[in-house]
Amino acid sequence: MLLYGSGMRRAEIARLKIADIDSPRMVIHVVNGKGGKDRDLPLSPALLETLRAYWRWLKPKTYLFPSRMHRDCEQPITDKVVWRACSEARKRAGIRKRVSPHLIRHSWATHLLEAGTDLRTIQLLLGHEDLETTARYLHLSQQHLHQVANPIEELKLTSVDQCRRLYHRPLHP
Repeated sequence: MLLYGSGMRRAEIARLKIADIDSPRMVIHVVNGKGGKDRDLPLSPALLETLRAYWRWLKPKTYLFPSRMHRDCEQPITDKVVWRACSEARKRAGIRKRVSPHLIRHSWATHLLEAGTDLRTIQLLLGHEDLETTARYLHLSQQHLHQVANPIEELKLTSVDQCRRLYHRPLHP
């Protein structure tokens, strides 16, 4: 749920600390993301409730997803664990197509675009330095393509019937 609810990279999720969840401001702080950059992501109320239930269940101390391998000192899970969790969820859901954490990130960004979020905002949320990367990254859906306003619709055009009458050409020669 965190993958789709935030658009974070799998390595960012693996290293996410409890302190990075800012519930009063409804923000997730991504610290030292790809390229060493920090960024803030919106935290939805539904995601916050799920994260709180998870915390009450496991009570992690530092990392939201601590590794079970290091019992003496808390360490984060590896990004490979995020990959495996995604794969396991795919199997449990009965999905036959390949699903990866990165595909879920793509889906999140595409759904933001479909909901009307501008490309620059999506760029910032994804943590992309270059807008061109974001544009390549998004899969334009059929719904989004059909919502594009074609400029020809704004032109006042003469109908074919009016043109035929203007030129007095017979319908069949």
